[in-house]
Order: sequence, then C-alpha cells, then structure tokens
Amino acid sequence: MGFGSLNFLWTLIVPLIVLLYYFFRKKYKQETVSSTIFWEEAMQETKVSPYLKQLQKNALLFLQLAALLLLVFALIKPFIPSTTVAGSQVILIVDTSATMLAGKEQPIFEEHIRQMKKLTEELHNKPVTLITSGNSPEVLLRQESDKSVILQTLDSLSVTYEEEQLPKAINVAQALIGNEATSIYVFTDSIERNMLPVENNLVEWHVIGAENAKDNISITKLAATSNEQNITALVQLQNDTEENVTFNLKLTNDKKEQLAQEEVTIEPHEQVSKLYDQIPTTSTIYASIDVEDDYKVDNEALTLLQPNTMEVLIDPTMHRLVQKGFIAVYDEVTYFDEASTKNATENAFFVSNDVELMNKIKTPMFLIGRNDKEPKEINAMADNTKHPLFSFSPLEDVYISKLYPQFDDYETIATVNEEPFIQLSPSGDIILLTDLEGTDWPLHPSFPLFLWSTIQELTTSGQALGTFTPLEERAIPLVEGDWSIYRADGEYVSSFENGKRFRAPAEPGLYRVVAEGEEKQFTVGLSQGERLIKEGASFTIGQLQEKSKKEQQKISIVPYLIILILTIIVIEWEVQRRRGFTN
Repeated sequence: MGFGSLNFLWTLIVPLIVLLYYFFRKKYKQETVSSTIFWEEAMQETKVSPYLKQLQKNALLFLQLAALLLLVFALIKPFIPSTTVAGSQVILIVDTSATMLAGKEQPIFEEHIRQMKKLTEELHNKPVTLITSGNSPEVLLRQESDKSVILQTLDSLSVTYEEEQLPKAINVAQALIGNEATSIYVFTDSIERNMLPVENNLVEWHVIGAENAKDNISITKLAATSNEQNITALVQLQNDTEENVTFNLKLTNDKKEQLAQEEVTIEPHEQVSKLYDQIPTTSTIYASIDVEDDYKVDNEALTLLQPNTMEVLIDPTMHRLVQKGFIAVYDEVTYFDEASTKNATENAFFVSNDVELMNKIKTPMFLIGRNDKEPKEINAMADNTKHPLFSFSPLEDVYISKLYPQFDDYETIATVNEEPFIQLSPSGDIILLTDLEGTDWPLHPSFPLFLWSTIQELTTSGQALGTFTPLEERAIPLVEGDWSIYRADGEYVSSFENGKRFRAPAEPGLYRVVAEGEEKQFTVGLSQGERLIKEGASFTIGQLQEKSKKEQQKISIVPYLIILILTIIVIEWEVQRRRGFTN
C-alpha cells in the first residue's frame, strides 16, 4: 500500500482534540432520590456485562474517533499498487478448435476463459480486440474498453470444432495493430515460436499453451466401401499414452444396430488398423471406442457409404468443346467405342447424341442433340426452372438457334419459347435438345459449370451431399429455395437460402437438409489434425519499447473509506437518537 499525500498527517490532531474534550467534559454526580419507580429498570442495567456497559457509555466516543481517523486516512490518499498489462492495447487470439476440449480436470478451453477473465481485471480500461481462430477468423471485439462487454463476450465463446489455422488469425491481428504498442495473447494448446512474427518492436507476444500432457486414444480414420453383397470397413486407431490400453471397438448403423465388435489392445504410441469385410449393407457406419481418456471428441467417427467414382465415357464424334469441357471439370474422362457400350458397368455414364444407345444401355447418359431427328429454327433465348442442375449455371442470355423435337413424357427443366430445351428421362438421363453449333452457350461461363453439375447429378445417388469438416463452406447443387438443417434425431439446427453457398454445422455428426419434400444427408467430421492433441508450452516472445513496458497503476481506496465514514456517521446519529439529543 502507498500514500499519495502525506502532508495531511497533521490532521491527526483533530481526533486528539475530541479525545481531550471527553476527558474534560462536565461529569454528573450521583443523587439520592425518594422515588423507586425506576428501580427495577436500573437493576436490569446492572446485570449486563461490565465490558458491554462500558461500551454503551462510550459508544459515541468510539464512533467519533473512528470516523475522524478514517477521514485522516482518506486525506493522505491511500492506494494499492497494481501492475497493468504492457502496451497501449491488448489483442486476444482464442483457439476454438476441437482439441481445446481436451483436459484432465477441466477442458483447456474453460481454463483459458478463466485466464482471460483474470487478465481483463488487470487491463484498467485498456482497449481490447478479440479474435477467434478458424478458416475465416472472426473479430468479436474491436478496441473495446468496457469491462462488462468484454466479460459478456468471453462468456459467449464456445468451441467450433473447426481446425484452428492460427496463422490466419495472427495475420488479422497484425493488420489491427496500427502504430500502437500492443500485447498479443494467444490462447491455444500448442504453437511453434517461429510462427510468431517478432520483427515489430511494438508487439509483445504471450502464448498460453496446454503444458500438461494429455492421454488420448483416438479413431484417426474410418473408411468404407460397398459391393452388392456387403461392406468393407477400415478403422485406424492410435494410442498416445505411456501404457498399453485395452478397449472395445464397436461398429453400428444409423439404427444403433451392432455391425461388428472387437476387443483391441494397443501398445504405447502405436497405431493399428482393423479391417472388417463382412458387414451387412447399410447407408451409415458409426465407429466408437469405449475408453477413458482426456479427449472424448475423437472417440467416435462416422461415414456415409458413397457410390464408387464413375467414369465419363464420351462419344469421339461429339463437338470438341464438349470433350474439353468434361476434361476440364472431371478426372475420369475417356472415349468409348462399341466394345465399351457392351461392357459398360454401373460406374460409368455416356455422353453422346445416339438415341438408340440411350435406350439400349442401363447406365445414365447425357444426350446432346439427337441423331434420329432433324432440328428446327427457333432463334430465341433459353429459360430454366429451379433445378439443382442450374444452381451454378442459370441460363442467362443463352441464345438458341436450333432445337430438336422433345421426348414425350419426359420432365422439362429448361425451355425456349415454352418448348422443351433440357429434359430428364424417367431413368435419370439428361437430354440437351440442341447441338453446340446451334447455341452460343459454350461461350458463357455457365457452360462448364453446367457440365460439372451434370456429373454431380449422374454420378451420385442424389440422397447424400458427402462429408464436411466443421463450418466448412462449399458449393453444392441444390434447388433454389429455403433449406433447413436437422440433426439425425430431428433437432433443428439452422436454415439457409438456396443452395449456392452451403456452410456445414460446427458439431460433428449426421445431418440432413430438407426443403419442399426433398431431403439429403451429410456428415460433419473432425479434420485429421483435430484427432490428435499436442502438448504445448507457455512463453513470451518479443519486447516492447521501454516506454511501453508494464507500469504501476494506483488503485485508490478513498471511495471505500468515504462509504465507511458515512456509515459510521449514520450509526452515531442512531446512538445519539436513542440516548436523547438533550443529553
């Protein structure tokens, strides 16, 4: 404790004056009276404790002396010295990845929140900027000095399961430094020193890591393929502890029915793979391990059974723009001959103008034009309906000069002058009723996107969107409109408009998107980096200029003394009132 104005010590004479007044004030002598009316009350007072009786007689003296001494104490301006954070501003970078849920007694994330709140108490109104990590770092606070707002924002933080990608958050922090001396605190589990730029002498880096080793047994990979009879699944497990671990590995489907079970033993710091090739056919496989460790999130994994990669077979007589377009957007592209049409499997689709071939083969086909009819002149602009094929390739300003006759009873998804332009067959074939010579569509950017959407439509089952990492953004072919995301158990998660930009939920699990009676499944799974936890150290690197280093703050206690003095005065008034002011 320190004092700001010792010159007022002379005021100690005031309590002494009051004390002398009590010594020399007039004293009353005892008198004998004839009445005994108050005798019983007087006898009651003699029965109290002598110490309490003495206190009752001198209560006003003690209260007045206490008030005067506190007043003198306040006049010399006492304060408590406190060290503040270095720099003119503070930037907090918070790792919100899945590994922050690891921990023995409590998750690393909760401990970091506690430390950030403690740090906030030491800032003394210095502005705070708060940045969360991820693929797209978010600035939740910018130059905020209100402590209540800072604490409220810290309470609202949660783990997003997204890969941390700290270099991106560090770049954002550097852009916000300006010319101010800055202390940057990075709350994470582990980070290398060479990732922190130390060239700027206006920045001091403080890393708060996870210093205690964490025991972890994880499912690092789950993959599955299917054939007509059964499913083959591969599970990869890793033991990041110092001892042998034995546990149960279970595989179940979306109905919680057990598909396989095995007791597994893994040696310290070893990785094993388990292959199961007689699993009954199912659309979803869950893998889980029954083990006690410090990181629960990677003890489960799931996968959707996706169709095998399909091969695009193009008729060599097709226009070269068709050939180049498919090669640009897909890897598995070859040319077919008569033998290919006879030996075609379900994992291939054809691109041709041969109507007879479309009626003969059982695999999907993209028919461009038709060789059994002649086109007619139309010279008009095309227009499309709301269909997933046009999610990224709307027919805007696409001119059509020639048009083939339509197929009866086929679904029409695009028109020219209200006549069918693009149709879908009942078996899923896509029919483009023009040759490339009869349209300027290949000159538009939407044309290769349409080819890509065609591949997506013909090579997938249409019931699954695939696997996403937490909060991953991806373009997916969905019909324009309002879509809602639900968990597998039916719990509502969020909504989004049209399918042009989709962002996956944060928490891993099985989900489905629903709109107007259409439903598609997808999974959210941890990235490979978030299935392994690291031990990291806390350290400080970089040094601010001399004038920007930590400084002593003086926290005055005078306001508290004033409150105490006023309380004593109120008590003194009450004591005097009970005695009677005339006394």
